[in-house]
Amino acid sequence: MPFPGRSGVESDPGLTVVGEAATGAEAVEVVRRENPDVVLMDIRMSDVDGIEATRRLADFPCRVLILTTFDLDEYVYAALRAGAGGFLLKDTPPGDLLSAIHRVAEGGALLSPSVTRRLITEFARLPGPSAPPRELTGVTEREREVLTLIARGSSNTEIAQRLVLSQATVKTHIGRLLAKLQARDRAQLVIAAYESGLVKANS
Repeated sequence: MPFPGRSGVESDPGLTVVGEAATGAEAVEVVRRENPDVVLMDIRMSDVDGIEATRRLADFPCRVLILTTFDLDEYVYAALRAGAGGFLLKDTPPGDLLSAIHRVAEGGALLSPSVTRRLITEFARLPGPSAPPRELTGVTEREREVLTLIARGSSNTEIAQRLVLSQATVKTHIGRLLAKLQARDRAQLVIAAYESGLVKANS
């Protein structure tokens, strides 16, 4: 994984590179050995590609950030479904890259509302899943309202305004949704909303 480079990441005193890998299989082995907090995963690698490597890391506590040349191409969606926490373009400015690593390491969402809206557009283009609809077991009516707004690209502030809630309450609802749906981040909540049929891609 040559991008962004050890020296670029370690220019931030709060970050340490614990390993590098040239293939997806090597990346999985490095994660098993070093137990990192964040993995920067290139999609296009020899041997095992980044999507399959991400899938193999689904049970690990690390957050996977997918690196791609194309903005939200088909590979990114496959990676998100495989368990990736988000994506970064390879031409992301170094400062933004370092900020993104810190944000996801602290449990924050990598996908902004504007990116979420484009994720929704891609769902409308892709064929629907052949598997049975995903169940929203234990999700309350209010949490369904919050999940619907997340899936439509609303920010926490917009959700709070729409539902007349405090932002702290919105964050509480989102935390409960993450736990109940076993989702790592906002991107996976969007996917859950569509796979359950709660929100339709063309609605």
